[in-house]
Amino acid sequence: MLSALRTSACILPTLIRRGGRLLFISALALLLHSFAARAQNAPPEKPKVTRILFLLDASGSMMAPWEGQPRWEVAKRLLAKMADSLNAYPNLELGLRVYGHQSLNSEQNCEDSRLEVPFAPKNAAAIKAKLKTLKAQGNTPITYSLGQSANDFPIDKEKTSRNVLLLITDGIESCGGDPCATSLALQRKRIFLKPFIIGIGAQKEFGKALECMGRYYNAAEVHTFRTVLNDVIAQTLAKTTVAVNLTDEAGRAVESNVNMTFINNVTGQPEYNYVHYRDAQGKADVLDIDALQSYDLVINTVPAVRLENVVIKPGKPNVLTYKTPQGLLALQGPALSPNPYGGPVQAVVRTPAGATVLSLPFGSKQKLLAGNYEVELLTLPRSVQRISVRQGLTTTLTYAAPGTLNITSDLKGHGSIYQVGPDDAQTWVYNLPETSSKLNLALQPGTYRLVFRTASSTGSKFTDVRNFTIRSAQTTSLGIFGR
Repeated sequence: MLSALRTSACILPTLIRRGGRLLFISALALLLHSFAARAQNAPPEKPKVTRILFLLDASGSMMAPWEGQPRWEVAKRLLAKMADSLNAYPNLELGLRVYGHQSLNSEQNCEDSRLEVPFAPKNAAAIKAKLKTLKAQGNTPITYSLGQSANDFPIDKEKTSRNVLLLITDGIESCGGDPCATSLALQRKRIFLKPFIIGIGAQKEFGKALECMGRYYNAAEVHTFRTVLNDVIAQTLAKTTVAVNLTDEAGRAVESNVNMTFINNVTGQPEYNYVHYRDAQGKADVLDIDALQSYDLVINTVPAVRLENVVIKPGKPNVLTYKTPQGLLALQGPALSPNPYGGPVQAVVRTPAGATVLSLPFGSKQKLLAGNYEVELLTLPRSVQRISVRQGLTTTLTYAAPGTLNITSDLKGHGSIYQVGPDDAQTWVYNLPETSSKLNLALQPGTYRLVFRTASSTGSKFTDVRNFTIRSAQTTSLGIFGR
């Protein structure tokens, strides 16, 4: 594709010189058709490699009995069996890091952690062989081990891998570190996805110290540990799909063509951007979403709808349904020729709470989420209209044709124009230029007051006050005099 672009960049100027506009357009059409054909026939995207790092607790407490045998032996046996069952999976690599196995607990070694089996495809035999040689005897440096695991995963600049960490432990941090903060920092750096933590032979209170690290599972019994281990692996490898239904106020899935952003709520960065699609039968298409991350979903209607901590069940077809009814706001100004405002009047749309939604000019149309809004028209003077946008309907907003104030006097001074209300209250509208009072000013129809004092006058008592009326499409001339 890139070479085709370079070649075309060289050919097109020659074609223009030889054949003029018609030849250029033909060549451009041919070029775009070529690109489209190449895109349609592009090879499928290379499948992502999933890497699972088993982080195994080999501290002294793992030798405690668990239903008639040491926890350590149960964990090793089930982990070896799991590695065996995964050996035939394509695009899967396993690694094994162990902590607490190199030093006695009495030595209080808080750096007792080592990658025993590096990542490689089909390496179950290596993991099983290594497990047979290890002893559980030392400390519980979870935080240090998490930090070291960042170096275990190969560098992936092209983001073609899914890095998964599975911690199996029977105890909490014993070296004064903060595993929760470390886990969060590594997730934000995209070292690994939200990790799995399996607490074996543990009480419920034990999990409170570790659930902040990722997805915590309590395996108080051996059979539960076996079930949880299988479930975690199934979540990691099973295909997850998501379909999103965007409905009207009645719950009918009729909305579409809206950008949806799945935001990783750990990193705060967008993971997926999709423009919603429905087929001819009205069915939303299916999206591939990695369920090992947690998301906020932003449906980019105007204004946007944000849904936090969207629940996506791993390994299952998920259907998410949200109400996003939309209507159309049409800004239709009066027919003016010439336009006294000098161009399209702008309108600022706000929610009833005062949050700005957007600004757009008269003469335009905009889809809005159904609901109530305040629209400030930047005419002179400004005005605010309250509108209600309804599902599938068009709300048209306009303003009265302005008139023109023509001040004929050319005086230097200080003056302002005020709008006069029914109760004679006045609201400031405009300050006259101090260099000259002569001007033509477009104003909305209504009653106004001019307050002016010349720069040469010798007291406030020489202020000139005039009331005047502006009518649509008419000019009001006003003369002021110095004293």
